[in-house]
Amino acid sequence: MLKLNELRANVRTSKAFCGSLLLAAFLLPGAACADQTTAPAAAPRVEVSSARISTAPRTIVFIHGMFMTPKAWDNWQAYFQARGYTTLAPAWPLHEGPIQQQWSEASQARLGKLTLDEVVESYRQVLRRLPEKPIVIGHSMGGLVAQKLLAEGLAAQAVAIDSAPASGLIVLQWSFIRSNWPVISPFAPANKAYAPSLESFRYAFANCLPDAESEFLYRNYIVPESRLVGRATSEKVAEIDFSQRHGPLLMLAGENDNIIPASLNLKNFGKYSDESSVTNFHKFNNQCHALIVDKHWKDVADYVGVWLENQ
Repeated sequence: MLKLNELRANVRTSKAFCGSLLLAAFLLPGAACADQTTAPAAAPRVEVSSARISTAPRTIVFIHGMFMTPKAWDNWQAYFQARGYTTLAPAWPLHEGPIQQQWSEASQARLGKLTLDEVVESYRQVLRRLPEKPIVIGHSMGGLVAQKLLAEGLAAQAVAIDSAPASGLIVLQWSFIRSNWPVISPFAPANKAYAPSLESFRYAFANCLPDAESEFLYRNYIVPESRLVGRATSEKVAEIDFSQRHGPLLMLAGENDNIIPASLNLKNFGKYSDESSVTNFHKFNNQCHALIVDKHWKDVADYVGVWLENQ
């Protein structure tokens, strides 16, 4: 597991190809071509602390990402409830109800107007009603929301899994551009929901999985999504003050993630500069974006559980 104050000593840095600066500016206004970094190949196993602070939070709020619903966290809720945590997995606005219902034309028409501001605010309201500051665990765009809530002091600890980037962060990796293009393309109607095909899901989310498993996940977990939410990562709502002190943060990445490359998660991690705050990074080898729902989800949950017990 990589710690913030070890980043510069342990990470090899190589210049990103800057000839595509115009393309980067086109995709995400204000983004700049920057260094890409890669984490060390191996991360040490985390050992469980023998004495956990008695005031550690015991409530977890799970935050799903784009194209998913709270169903993505069903196994995780059971896992952490069995370990004594109280868990909640609120839906984003307009993401309640059965999967098939969300594929209806009426649902998609409403969904197209959803913004990231509305998503973040819905979770602020959830956290403010809780009796304690909780742990927040988010995946993909939910990982960015988790970082945001931690930065705002509404959460005690956060885990960001395959997190969407904070404002201004980008990598010039073809899989990142190809996977996100249907959402961020200026030729696509901004206020019309995007319904991914099985083929596009396989490339963006499930590129490391067998076809049968990827099709099962697509049929049982995936829903259409608002393009406005995805485009907001270049806006003010996605800004984070990386210099301020914050509660413990764990950032996780999948080595083979196409839609949110591990190098982008590592770049996000490296932006945090307060050395008095706990900020850790870990990359799961041979994993892709579907790592919270695929057959290896428990490996990720185990790692998160051990990390939480050590805070």
